Amino acid sequence: MPATPSPSLLDNLCRELMRYPPFAQMRFEHVRQFAAAAREVYFAPGEVLLSPAMGPVTALHLLRQGRISGRVQYESGDLFAVGALVGAQPTTSTYTAEEDCFCLLLEADAVRALERVSAPFAAFLRRRALLLLDLAREAMRESYASQVLHEQSLETPLGALPRRQPLACGAQTPLREALQQMHERRVGSVVVVDDGMAPLGILTRHDVLDRVTLAALPLATPISEVMSRPAHTLDVSHTLQDAALLMSRHGVRHLPVCEHGRLVHIVSERDLFALQRLSLKQLSTRIRAAADLPALQRAAADIRRFARSLLGQGVQARQLTELISHLNDVLTVTLVQLQAHAHALDLRHACWLAFGSEGRSEQTVATDQDNGLAFASNNPQADRPAWLAFGRSVNEALDACGYPLCKGNVMAGNPDCCLSVDEWRERFAHWIEHGAPEDLLAASIYFDLRPLAGTIELAQPLRAMLLREPARVPRFIKQMADNVLRTRAPLNWLGAIETHDAGGVRTIDLKLRGSALFVDAARLYALAHGLEASSTRERLLAVAKALRLPVAEGESWVASFEFVQMLRLRNQLDDARPADAPPNVIDVDRLNAIELRVLKESLRVAHSLRQRIELDYQR
Repeated sequence: MPATPSPSLLDNLCRELMRYPPFAQMRFEHVRQFAAAAREVYFAPGEVLLSPAMGPVTALHLLRQGRISGRVQYESGDLFAVGALVGAQPTTSTYTAEEDCFCLLLEADAVRALERVSAPFAAFLRRRALLLLDLAREAMRESYASQVLHEQSLETPLGALPRRQPLACGAQTPLREALQQMHERRVGSVVVVDDGMAPLGILTRHDVLDRVTLAALPLATPISEVMSRPAHTLDVSHTLQDAALLMSRHGVRHLPVCEHGRLVHIVSERDLFALQRLSLKQLSTRIRAAADLPALQRAAADIRRFARSLLGQGVQARQLTELISHLNDVLTVTLVQLQAHAHALDLRHACWLAFGSEGRSEQTVATDQDNGLAFASNNPQADRPAWLAFGRSVNEALDACGYPLCKGNVMAGNPDCCLSVDEWRERFAHWIEHGAPEDLLAASIYFDLRPLAGTIELAQPLRAMLLREPARVPRFIKQMADNVLRTRAPLNWLGAIETHDAGGVRTIDLKLRGSALFVDAARLYALAHGLEASSTRERLLAVAKALRLPVAEGESWVASFEFVQMLRLRNQLDDARPADAPPNVIDVDRLNAIELRVLKESLRVAHSLRQRIELDYQR
């Protein structure tokens, strides 16, 4: 740039800069301050911009055009060497121009002057990954909210609603019998049907006062004499809006719903509001009240719908996975209790254990089972068959509710995961003292143990053991670190996202090559330092504190992990995704510019975390 650029040139440059963060969040006069103070420098292909040998960095670099490789690859709009500038230190990597490059350089004094007047600029320099995450989260919320509003709108077909068996009776049924059934079922209406289940009329709780009580009718009166007729009905193809209009026009609160002329469902005025405002309390209450597997299957579908609603409201990944895990816990506990009763087993002598993502309370929508059973016994071989049969029944029922069987067979119905408390203790001790790297690779999921149902106290010795024993066995921690380092961040040698070609589509597995990078690292450090934290977020923050790192570094680990989790959740809730498509594999080209930038930044953070593990455990 010329030493004194014209106002028009400055304005054009400002508009260009405002396509990128943090300039898009800055006031125009502050962007202009940056543009006026910066100088443009050209770098030829192969030329080194910055290196450790050049000493402390004295200017902020913004790549305006071209491509630069350093620790990772940088593209137009990227600010780099930020940490070195803020810390007045040399870079740890060499930055080289891959092609003709034009950079804007802002000297340190001008950077500090701009920091003093522009909060977004200062925040970006200090917490780059966190700010990018906020931008991506807001864009994701806005793009998803419209879909959620449509799904929860009055356009929903009645046939798509969760069905419950309506209370129905014949025309000659005595009032006493009909009212008794209404009381026992705790419903506000009974539909009167003919022999083909076609509605003839309806009697509601509001009708009883006027037509039965005040009229002093004997309870032996046939219901046909007091029912409202004809019954206003709708078909499953009608919508919630049709139901609302029909209720308003005729002043009714209940509408029978038919399919091919037969009664299949009933919609109430209360349902219209409940379906629009599904709450955590409603879901939890419904799950706990479930009396059989079909009711729990319907509840599992509600959990998915609830998750989609929360995602559209902008709920963050941590809260969303915690809520999903909580509801899955409630469902699992209810199912365990139902199956224990069916098998005539006393849960005072056993504890249902959650492992993996459920143990960490980080379940997404598409999650398989990772569980086990610890039982109290003086003769495990004699008692195990009964507990095994119970465990298999719970596993199969969870599978029927949409929680697939574990491919690695980490389930209570597997004899290796259905052990007495002493057997579990011996198994953990063997892994810690003598386990081979391959054993620990498969066993790592068990170290996220959390008691879930039954007698929680039975799992306390196991939790205490995992907090105490691993840290005192350096060989075990070293092997765990080696296993973590088997997987690297999916970035190529230029720093671009490394994808897998799936039939011409660029894909990446966000679980195996994304969130797992943070999960495994957090688990390793937690075991090495005897940290009580169980979730990945809590572990990462506790690790940063234990290692005496800046708070912002731990927060950037968390922010990057949670962004990847959010992308996984959105992908799993995408109805356009084929039913047989892997739930954690995304098409990278479907990400918008901000999401792609933040994903790359998150993977860079994962790469840095991996480098720290190398320094700590491979020296």
